[in-house]
Amino acid sequence: MTAVHTDDDLLAPASVEDVQGLLRDQAYITDRGLAIAIYLALKLRRPLFLEGEAGVGKTEIARALAAGLHTDLIRLQCYEGLDVNHAVYEWNHTRQLLEIRLLEARRGSGDGAADGGLDLFSPQFLIKRPLLAAIDESRERAPVLLIDELDRADEEFEGFLLELLADYQITIPELGTFHAAYPPVVVITSNRTREVHDALKRRCLYYWVDYPDYQKELQIVSARLPDAPRQLAQQVTSFIQELRETELYKIPGVSETLDWTSALLALNMRELEPEVIDDTLGIMLKYQDDIEAVRGEPVRALLERSRHRGPRRGGRRG
Repeated sequence: MTAVHTDDDLLAPASVEDVQGLLRDQAYITDRGLAIAIYLALKLRRPLFLEGEAGVGKTEIARALAAGLHTDLIRLQCYEGLDVNHAVYEWNHTRQLLEIRLLEARRGSGDGAADGGLDLFSPQFLIKRPLLAAIDESRERAPVLLIDELDRADEEFEGFLLELLADYQITIPELGTFHAAYPPVVVITSNRTREVHDALKRRCLYYWVDYPDYQKELQIVSARLPDAPRQLAQQVTSFIQELRETELYKIPGVSETLDWTSALLALNMRELEPEVIDDTLGIMLKYQDDIEAVRGEPVRALLERSRHRGPRRGGRRG
């Protein structure tokens, strides 16, 4: 077990090394640079903004952190058109309408108790979406709030986040301002399909999550898939590292490495063979042009190079 100390409501890691240990306990392998960023985000109560290519493990950081801290993970998946009704709150119109009809029925039956009136904009009719749920005053400890793929949302949506990230509060016109009793641990991810506004970035600690090098990726495969034969894990990692040096429309990420290894295990493979690689390219590559560019002789050349290459330092930056 990693050493922890009490920081308000949350059992937070006491050191950078403990952050690495906490994540390792959840089968997430991280380098010291990322561990420092996470430690400071926890210590300073600052949002953590993670940027990097799709599939490098940004979302998994939030999941592992929530599990390691023994707290809830609240996820807001961003998309084009995301608005306050889906991200922050909305009113339960169905229940409001039902209450109105019940009130009218009581009045029609002469029930005097129905004359007390009905406040349709009271908390009982409020539906708390992820952002509001994350600062719910009834929470006994801080959750991890994952705002995933912020770059997919419209730029206007970032304005909804500024008040939350600055003061951990949200204002609802009909009810007033909600304050977090325990500010959430906020993790924001972006695949950099567009630039996120500087006003939001200034409220966060920033870290670029790169593709892992050979040794780190091999550690990830071994941690997440401990039943994988060592030889197969080494060959898969070497091949993926070599594949990332190829000119492709979409470079495979760590998630594809894990998916491919799982598929090879399901096929009872203990070492890589060219024919099996050809048959399973769709697990690593998501565009037909990339698959056609690699299938056949290029796969054999990649496999041969991967068997002779030594582990390289550093990952590929997008």
